[in-house]
Amino acid sequence: MIRGSIVALVTPMRESGAIDYAALDRLVDVHLHAGSHGIVAVGTTGECSTLDFKEHLHVVRRIVMRVAGRLPVIAGTGSNSTREAIALTAAAADIGADACLLVTPYYVRPTQEGLYRHFGEIAQAVPIPQILYNVPARTACDLLPETVARLAEFDTIVGIKDATGDLARAQALLPLTQHGFALYSGDDASAAELMLMGGQGNISVTANVAPRAMAKLCDAALAGDATHARALQRYLQPLHAALVTQTNPIPVKWALQRMNLIRAGIREPLTWLAQTHQPLVQQAMDDCLITPQP
Repeated sequence: MIRGSIVALVTPMRESGAIDYAALDRLVDVHLHAGSHGIVAVGTTGECSTLDFKEHLHVVRRIVMRVAGRLPVIAGTGSNSTREAIALTAAAADIGADACLLVTPYYVRPTQEGLYRHFGEIAQAVPIPQILYNVPARTACDLLPETVARLAEFDTIVGIKDATGDLARAQALLPLTQHGFALYSGDDASAAELMLMGGQGNISVTANVAPRAMAKLCDAALAGDATHARALQRYLQPLHAALVTQTNPIPVKWALQRMNLIRAGIREPLTWLAQTHQPLVQQAMDDCLITPQP
């Protein structure tokens, strides 16, 4: 089971929008040295919606090669098309990803039975560990706990990333963890509490900017050290808040560019962080002692 601070890695780009593979290597190295426990490649924060099929797999392959087995790599392979999700998941498995992260089908608004069939077909088609991903604020689709419980019966479905930020929802999912099913937070602001309740980790945007602190927070929470975990959560709270002032990954890419880790590249329809929001993100970085890299 993958546990701890799992960074939802950005996909660095040049100002033209072309993928910057040299910067991608540098970002992976940062997490190898900072103590992150895993990497999600081409998830929401990695701009999965704007990468084409070939680019998507190139980024996953590059991360797998750079990591070289030192950290688990979870490939984002979800789609609103079941057939496309199967194809992406199979390709990621062939590349060498350790697991796949599958978002609920966005825009089409399937029923709970439709969600069960969608994920069930992928689970039966590709023999790789699969993590469900529920983020209703983005997808207009909510994967309910009773449907998750049905899906947990598939051997290849090993966990869920819950990005609702609702600890009552997390509480409803926790009984599944008694049978080896993993519950991950997808909301940095509530991640410490979810792990203290019994969750296994945090798939984190903030870990892009503060990887060492997020790794320590997860280590403390997973060890049951509530005092230390909550202290780190309070320390990082300004950063958690600042990184959602505009749509993810707009603020986190701006922060990484300020840290000299990536260039100012993002793909439309996303735009660069608005000037009105930049002082807030910079202040949060200052508060958390985030400084430019040499």
